[in-house]
Amino acid sequence: MNKPGLDTLCIQAGWKPENGQPRVLPICQSTTFKYDNSDEMGQLFDLEKSGYFYTRLQNPTCDTVAQKICELEGGTGAMLTSSGQAANYFAVLNICEAGDHIVCSNSVYGGTFNLFGTTMKKQGIECTFVDPDASEEELHQAFQPNTKAVIAETIANPTLVVLDIEKFAKLAHSHRVPLIVDNTFATPINCRPFEWGADIVTHSTTKYMDGHGVSLGGCIVDSGNFDWQANADKFPGLTQPDESYHGIVYTEKFGKNAYITKATSQLMRDLGSMQSPMNAFLLNIGLETLHLRVPRHCENARKTAEFLSNHEKVAWVNFAGLPDNKYHTLAEKYLPGGTCGVISFGLKGGRAAAGKMMDQFHMIAIVTHVADARTCVLHPASHTHRQMTDEQLKEAGIAPDLIRLSVGIENAQDIINDLKQALEKI
Repeated sequence: MNKPGLDTLCIQAGWKPENGQPRVLPICQSTTFKYDNSDEMGQLFDLEKSGYFYTRLQNPTCDTVAQKICELEGGTGAMLTSSGQAANYFAVLNICEAGDHIVCSNSVYGGTFNLFGTTMKKQGIECTFVDPDASEEELHQAFQPNTKAVIAETIANPTLVVLDIEKFAKLAHSHRVPLIVDNTFATPINCRPFEWGADIVTHSTTKYMDGHGVSLGGCIVDSGNFDWQANADKFPGLTQPDESYHGIVYTEKFGKNAYITKATSQLMRDLGSMQSPMNAFLLNIGLETLHLRVPRHCENARKTAEFLSNHEKVAWVNFAGLPDNKYHTLAEKYLPGGTCGVISFGLKGGRAAAGKMMDQFHMIAIVTHVADARTCVLHPASHTHRQMTDEQLKEAGIAPDLIRLSVGIENAQDIINDLKQALEKI
């Protein structure tokens, strides 16, 4: 049988009912699972046998949805988390400990910037932020002997920087560390980072994957391509005995599934940031139409960006789908089918005009969320990134007048009309 397309995987991957089973993925809404003998339960706790015993670690509904995302990304293993923040945290913590160091793009989402630059720093993991557009020579200088990973976003939120994945993969691998790519905005419909050298992919499934603003969630997908054993000295957590599991060595026992197995059996066991079965069920419904919604988001965003580019009150528009955008060439390489539905722009009246404009919308809503079916708007400097200093904002490429517009899948002209009337009131 030929390899199925992404549109088929969105619908068919993961849940494969057998004779007499429900056609639709069931919600396994149970915290625990029954066994008939003590020895069988013991084997589960020793990782000697596959199965379910407590939903904090694994749940059939969650695992089925994780498998669908894994197949969409082309990975070997995946794990759902309670949020995208938890996914990024676990992805790094799974291979880092106090005294280690990571390199991260400075254009990442403000919450991620704070996670790596402040919270994990308090836990003893240092982070050096780098300009993703810097030369390879400059980027090499950010690495230290204790560097364990490189992290970036396919399309940065909200600066919309398009990552040169091949450049960053080459850079990471030259220092014997994996490249972790947050693929939230692009989704696997528009970009599959593993095909360009990335090793681990994360998602805030809360965004386009869910697509309807109803369920929080995250996901980590492992490509299975990074050779942890060949770099055993850098990753003892995977290549040396885990005393909390009777001395298991993950790379020896689980091979290409070592990374996800450790994340599930160790981090999820101890930290418990699991996605609920109900949220996984809702996420799966969203995934079934992902291949239909993403092109519509991109089409509407392109039309909206073109309108804004030609408006006399708009100072600038950032959307890689526009031919004159600085990331257009990279977008054509990595995202030939489209980028995403998010646009950023600024007004000639500056920050004051931006605030006034957002108060004039009729259909477009001011919300913290981004990347779902409904068009929404946000002023990052006042909201999502308000914990950052002016210097940090500039370092992250966020101008005071930057407006983040998440273009939904409504009628494109209705979106444009709402923007038009709001601009007229400034």
